[in-house]
Amino acid sequence: MALYATAASVLAGVESRRGSIKGLVYASSFQNVKQLYALVCETQRYAAVLDAVIASAGLLRAEKKLRPHLAKVLVYELLLGKGFRGGGGRWKPLLDRHQARLKAELARLKVQRRVSRNEDLLQVGSRPGTASQVPRFVRVNTLKTSLDDAVDYFKRQGFSYQGRASSLEDARALRGRCFLLDPLLPELLVFPAQTDLHDHPLYRAGHLILQDKASCLPAALLAPPPGAHVIDACAAPGNKTSHLAALLKNQGKIFAFDLDAGRLASMATLLARAGVSCCELAEEDFLAVSPSDQRYRQVQYILLDPSCSGSGMPARQLEEPGAGTPSKARLQALAGFQRRALRHALTFPSLQRLVYSTCSLCQEENEDVVHDALQQNPGTFRLAPVLPSWPHRGLGTFPGAAHCLRASPETTLTGGFFVAVLERVEVPSSVPRAGAAAPEPTPSAAPRRKERRRPAVAPGAQRGKR
Repeated sequence: MALYATAASVLAGVESRRGSIKGLVYASSFQNVKQLYALVCETQRYAAVLDAVIASAGLLRAEKKLRPHLAKVLVYELLLGKGFRGGGGRWKPLLDRHQARLKAELARLKVQRRVSRNEDLLQVGSRPGTASQVPRFVRVNTLKTSLDDAVDYFKRQGFSYQGRASSLEDARALRGRCFLLDPLLPELLVFPAQTDLHDHPLYRAGHLILQDKASCLPAALLAPPPGAHVIDACAAPGNKTSHLAALLKNQGKIFAFDLDAGRLASMATLLARAGVSCCELAEEDFLAVSPSDQRYRQVQYILLDPSCSGSGMPARQLEEPGAGTPSKARLQALAGFQRRALRHALTFPSLQRLVYSTCSLCQEENEDVVHDALQQNPGTFRLAPVLPSWPHRGLGTFPGAAHCLRASPETTLTGGFFVAVLERVEVPSSVPRAGAAAPEPTPSAAPRRKERRRPAVAPGAQRGKR
């Protein structure tokens, strides 16, 4: 029906900050304005709940032609609305195939959040404290220690190791002094939300990096092999840079750029504490870096995490009022820089693989920037299909956008994030190869839960070291 397609279009416009619901509804020329307005408003109110149900049910993976916003409208109508109006047209048979699974996931969500009514579920899912339920993610810095030794040290401190998580619900259910190994990213430990490890000796010694899971995705998906040359285009504050160095095993070279001298100085301290020795820092605008410079002739991997609105970061929204709803002018300015930076990065002659990421939820900074870059390089670069099991995909604004990844507290138990992996369609024969890039993270063997006989030495806890 035209109602659902129009509602999806209005919802997409609202979420990408193109206008208000009322303005977009009236601009749509849909005959029954009140009906359309009510459907969009209610769908948006339940957006977090719908995202969680759709992700858990795997609807978008099963129905690859179904766009995310349309799926949200249809699932609202099926589970929370008045049922399909006018028979539902061609959409009803599609949703009927998944009705049982969708209803079961909604019921499971109610049990998990200990509510019985849909309205109560809305209050739990939409209150400001949703982001506070994101677990504490801790990346083990393999330049200084090993996963086994870090796990052993925590167990010696009285923490209970629960092994590798099997689902998001394992992480959501963490309480007290329990911790898990992330099911996807190797060397990533998961602690209950609000766990404070800033004074932990392993953190102070650089053996642990406090880094959100979504923020770990860019380096993990770039996956440069040891010996590779990598550019970190907008590098500060440096967590992703230290992750790249760990993947390289300090073999090869990272060229890290940032214009802010203060941030670069702090980054140098962070990298030194993390034991990074393969990184060359430069107080320089990445846009001014020449791709033809002989220093970068072997650069095959680029990580581009440019300045963005930060609309996916709850902490930044608290620190910067209005960061969650950036103005149109600010979005245009940021997107303009992001487009220029991505286009520039793709001109490096030996480039094989690039990761573009932001901590923004706005389409203008994410899908629109990537689509522009692909149009500027037809047939040269493509979006790589990564992490097919990841539940939250890119907005369906252009063909292939579902290869992009999105993240949010509701759907992935992480901060808000966007990641796209671009790879060269055909590698030039003259390009020297440092090694084949891993297409996606491969979890390492999880340490066994039972205590070892050999006592673990506290990494970095020797007398006189911090």
